[in-house]
Amino acid sequence: MASSLPLKYPAQGFNANQQLIKSDQGFNASHQLIKSDQGFKASQQLIKSDRGGMLTMSDDNVMMKQIVGTHAPDGREVDVKPLLYLVEDILKRATLQIDTSLTTSQAHAELEDKTHQNNFVSMIDALTYTIDRISCEIAYKALSGTDAHATTLSIFSMLESYSWDAKMVLTLAAFALNYGEFWLLAQIYSSNHLAKSMAILRQLPSIMEHSGPLKPRFEAINNLIKVMMDVARCVVEFKDLPPSYISNEVPALSIAMAHIPTAVYWTMRSVVACATQITGLTTMGHEFSVSTTEAWELSTLAHKLNNILEHLRKQLATCYQHIDEKRSVETFQMLKNLFETIHIDNMKVLKALIYAKDDIQPLIDGSSKKRVHLDVLRRKNVLLLISGLDILNDELSILEQIYNESRQHGARLDSQYELVWIPIMDHSVQWSDTVNEKFKSMQSSMPWFTVYHPSLIEMAVIRFIKEVWHFRNKPILVVLDPQGKVVCPNALHMMWIWGSNAFPFTSLREESLWREETWRLELLVDGIDPVILNWIKEGKYIFLYGGDDIEWVRKFTNNARAVAQTARVPLEMVYVGKSSKREKIQRVIDTIIKEKLSYMWQEPTMIWFFWTRLESMLYSKIQLGKLDDHDPMMQEIKKLLSYDREGGWAVLSNGSNVVVNGHSTTILPTLMEYDLWKDQVPVKGFDLALEDHHRRIHGISHPCCRFDFPMTTGRIPHTMKCPECNRSMEKFSTFLCCHEESIPDVLFQ
Repeated sequence: MASSLPLKYPAQGFNANQQLIKSDQGFNASHQLIKSDQGFKASQQLIKSDRGGMLTMSDDNVMMKQIVGTHAPDGREVDVKPLLYLVEDILKRATLQIDTSLTTSQAHAELEDKTHQNNFVSMIDALTYTIDRISCEIAYKALSGTDAHATTLSIFSMLESYSWDAKMVLTLAAFALNYGEFWLLAQIYSSNHLAKSMAILRQLPSIMEHSGPLKPRFEAINNLIKVMMDVARCVVEFKDLPPSYISNEVPALSIAMAHIPTAVYWTMRSVVACATQITGLTTMGHEFSVSTTEAWELSTLAHKLNNILEHLRKQLATCYQHIDEKRSVETFQMLKNLFETIHIDNMKVLKALIYAKDDIQPLIDGSSKKRVHLDVLRRKNVLLLISGLDILNDELSILEQIYNESRQHGARLDSQYELVWIPIMDHSVQWSDTVNEKFKSMQSSMPWFTVYHPSLIEMAVIRFIKEVWHFRNKPILVVLDPQGKVVCPNALHMMWIWGSNAFPFTSLREESLWREETWRLELLVDGIDPVILNWIKEGKYIFLYGGDDIEWVRKFTNNARAVAQTARVPLEMVYVGKSSKREKIQRVIDTIIKEKLSYMWQEPTMIWFFWTRLESMLYSKIQLGKLDDHDPMMQEIKKLLSYDREGGWAVLSNGSNVVVNGHSTTILPTLMEYDLWKDQVPVKGFDLALEDHHRRIHGISHPCCRFDFPMTTGRIPHTMKCPECNRSMEKFSTFLCCHEESIPDVLFQ
């Protein structure tokens, strides 16, 4: 049968559209698949699984062969989405109880936007005749008592030249025309004289007077309409899948294409059933009674369509997953290429990482708490703070101090940088109220720029950050120069060590700072405690010590004080705790205070920062690829980190100069054996005499060293040498369980 669509398009345009339709990977391919035995059998799976079906399997086979036999698309292009929006708006407003996630004003605004377009008006003009014919066909067949399947088949014959989605949407439009008119009159006839006269002809006053008994019938119709529209939207979504990312060779799409004719048939069959109900009411009035078979048909159609819808949605979800994966691969490669290209500014890079479009403001300004565009970062040094929601309060507190200090020197050119928090969330994790509250709380506490919402960060960007920038849940600080080039893969280490003095936070600056450093006490405590810095200026002997064994702490402090008094040297001691076991450390601090054993750091953040800076020194060298096993300064740092893991320790300095860095098993015996080396004090001096005796004890029994690198660490050295004996250390995999929430997810030593 020739198409009923008036050929109002130029021949050239029609031929172009015909080629476009023929190339459609979805629907024409599905037509061929259905005509084949394999495709036809696939299209029957839903019917086989529906034991409550209205037809037998053999009847279904015959039925679908009839339907496929009427399908002869001529290649014309019909964009049915705007028409579907219009149908949806009519049916929503026509029901007694509007059930929609959109408010009426929102739906109306969207409809106005979609329908007031020239191409839409032209399309409606071209399709009006076809929609009217379908509407009349349904009404006539309903009045004549024609079998529902025969009516549906006649509609398929009228629409033989259209694609599957167009057949369905045009039929729904014809139904919406009649159904909408029915309810429009019902809603206004009491206040409009013309509507009242027309309503009388349709027996609407009588129907409305008896609306109570009719309510179950309308509810059944409305339920069926809802699922019909859900199926229609789902089928149209398949048509809109981008062919550049998915083809009919993908099993999920080919299976769905094989089932779509079945979905279209039962949707159109449901339209006929609903229209028959309305036609019966308007011709016979409220006395029109629904037979048991007809009532059963409405519920069975809804059940069947729900089964079809569930199956199609599963296939659609699989298709979207396939598309997302292909897009993710494409975006990932685009990001890699982008960072290998020279740019005039940083906008391309920032848009690719954070948000590519210009339709929203993707950042929150931490100072004003207002949303802003990415342009505020144009041609600036940008530090990207990348983390999950588990970033420690200690980390944020110290970082905020450093950031605020840099803002106080805003006039200085060397402090002009912006910080942006990029929250990384697993997209598979459900976004709950609890998670949202935590995110909002963290965001509101940050004085720098933050990404408005984690969902703005695409999966491909997260993959890039993890694979290329080695993000492993532990926060990193990636530095981009004004042109968007990565000048440091993680500046958090140098930020902890040198603060804003490390600006512009490049790897070159990091190397320069290390060249200026020496093994001195200020390196360990700078920026943490001014009391110790004053002791250094006064030229006092200073013991930094740590550990969690209170008995060892008592023995160490008592012996150290006794030795200092005997040797008549000014000695100060400060307890700096341990990198882990915060609760146990607090008990040690309480004992030190009670027994007045020494000075101590009572603030947990100070202890955390001390150990974080030490770990950062090691990580900084690893990141630079310059973890030199012959570097005396790094050997001492590694010793401290290892001692902290294995027990107590102490570092003795004479003013700024570090004299001894010893483990609990060597430093305490050195002090207890003071009588053995006290004669050397007048000759060599207190510091050298202690150092010589400690070296002898250490040579007899030096402790083993151990380093644990969590898998959350971005970069782990392939090999390391023991800082005690200089032998290559063995590598182990360890599973460590710890329930102490205060332990940072960092290097444990």
